[in-house]
Amino acid sequence: MIARSSVIIEAQQALELEGRRSEIGESRRRRVDWRWSHLQQLVSTSRRIHWETLGADLRMGLLNLFVTASIPVLNVLLLTGVGSICATRRIGILGKDATKHLNNVVFFVFNPALVATNLSQTITMESMVLLWFMPVNLLLNFVLGSALGWVVIQITNAPTHLRGVILACCSAGNVGNLLLILVPAMCKEKGTPLGSHDVCGTYGLAYASLSMAIGTILQWSYVYNIVRISLCDKEGSVNNNMPKVEFPEETKSLLPPSCSPEKVSISGCMAARLNKMKYLMRKLSGVVHLKRMFAPASIGVIIGFIIGAIPQIREAIVGQDAPLRVIQDSAALLGNGTIPSLILITGGNLTKGLHGPGVKCTLILGVAIVRYIALPLFGAAMVKGAIHLGLVHPDPLYQFILLLQHAVPPAMNIASMIQMFEAGEGELSVIFLWTYAVASVALTLWLTLFLWLVS
Repeated sequence: MIARSSVIIEAQQALELEGRRSEIGESRRRRVDWRWSHLQQLVSTSRRIHWETLGADLRMGLLNLFVTASIPVLNVLLLTGVGSICATRRIGILGKDATKHLNNVVFFVFNPALVATNLSQTITMESMVLLWFMPVNLLLNFVLGSALGWVVIQITNAPTHLRGVILACCSAGNVGNLLLILVPAMCKEKGTPLGSHDVCGTYGLAYASLSMAIGTILQWSYVYNIVRISLCDKEGSVNNNMPKVEFPEETKSLLPPSCSPEKVSISGCMAARLNKMKYLMRKLSGVVHLKRMFAPASIGVIIGFIIGAIPQIREAIVGQDAPLRVIQDSAALLGNGTIPSLILITGGNLTKGLHGPGVKCTLILGVAIVRYIALPLFGAAMVKGAIHLGLVHPDPLYQFILLLQHAVPPAMNIASMIQMFEAGEGELSVIFLWTYAVASVALTLWLTLFLWLVS
């Protein structure tokens, strides 16, 4: 009896101990579950605060970049408006003759001085090697633009006399004058990620000058020929208004048959060779407009390269202690008149579109889509890919210039090219008016994105 009671007591004690253990385990599990849930709440709260802070910083950064990109565009718009007002018939300050004379001063004096001054200060043999990607970038932009222009012609069924205008507007962008205007203004803003004001301004003008020279060469070699070819009649003959290029059916020998060492003197053979070279140059000038291609600005680039690449000349002209620094200072003074004059001329030229003939909205829309959507997207992908592969050196200003070359409106030099063919001059002025009006919005948005990509 006593043994049974002791067994029962031990069993009761074991049950009580097991119950207390289960209660302790349950309380422990509750505490662990509470701590785990509390930790999850802390993690989710910290993540939410982190993403909210990151989103606020991103919005604030994009807003600052948008303001930074907007100010230069607004400056250009204000000065362009002044040029447009001066070109109206009531004011008459920038009339046809005045605009022509001011344009000649900029073309022959101001632009070459600005280009040569900035390149001589910044370009060396080492930097020339690093800038090899810019010609490739512009060439691909021109080729893709012309291909997209052909697509626009096929979709819109453009008339024959406007095909050259559309191809030129889609392929040739304003990669020179507009960059000379925008880049220095971008460098003056405080929130810009392009570097300090002085360094950014000097190197930005040098990059823009090089871009202008390369763009001019491509315009008068590549674009000139696709415009010439596109304005052919259906039978394949060239219009009477176009510059005629004659190619002989049979290839002539370099020297006449009688020009041999036995029959003709050395001077006679040399004269024959010179005449043949002149003939070949005339034939080449019909395909490539050499006079326009080697414009004064291009010559200024060559002079700037020579001064910057040769140390002896650079030390004699460039710098505060240079003995011939007066040449550099005088050229810099002339170059300072380039940017305001270019903006006024642009504003005066855009007013011609107000009185131009009617153009189908689909043509203007097609050119705008190519210039402000297709080409910038292609350019951003190409430049970022080149940066990822290490083909472009890590300079935010240089990368920004490469990106900006794909988002500019059509080049103003197209007008003089179309005037040579006398086809679609009035329609071109209307396309200029609308594309430059859209550029005020599109360029601001792309500038914001490009600044964010290089920051």
